[in-house]
Amino acid sequence: MFHIPLASASTQYIDAICQQKPVIDKAFCNQTLNGFPPAASATTLLQASQAVLHLGISYAAKSAVASAKAATENPNLKKQFERCQGEFATIIGNLKNAASGIKEDLASASYDVMISFDSTAIVKNLVGKYSDKDSKNVIIMTLMMEKFLDIAEGAFYAIGW
Repeated sequence: MFHIPLASASTQYIDAICQQKPVIDKAFCNQTLNGFPPAASATTLLQASQAVLHLGISYAAKSAVASAKAATENPNLKKQFERCQGEFATIIGNLKNAASGIKEDLASASYDVMISFDSTAIVKNLVGKYSDKDSKNVIIMTLMMEKFLDIAEGAFYAIGW
């Protein structure tokens, strides 16, 4: 008798999220969510989606800290980096709103994620033209943030948005 392992429920939920159209980097999505215990252990699609949002919140917080640090280390671009920090704080608020509202109003939660792309565009406009180490680092973090936002949108599509 052969034992055929069945895919775990969480793997099914991760696959459902990562295969959605908004998710551009599907390999990154799978690797990231499978390596994030709250997503990897999710027992429902809603739990996996909430884990995605919390992962985005965590990354936005790290990006805000990096922007604040850059503001103190780079006096010539202090105002720009402070604004970047503010935009990442806005993303944190948007993702928290989405996480708290995902059960009640999926359209509103999806909108909260979508408007976060406005913040990433502002960050790119603020420091994208500079070639210093701090600016490059913030841009790299911003591009990564956009990947997390894509995954969040994929989660909403998987739920049925």
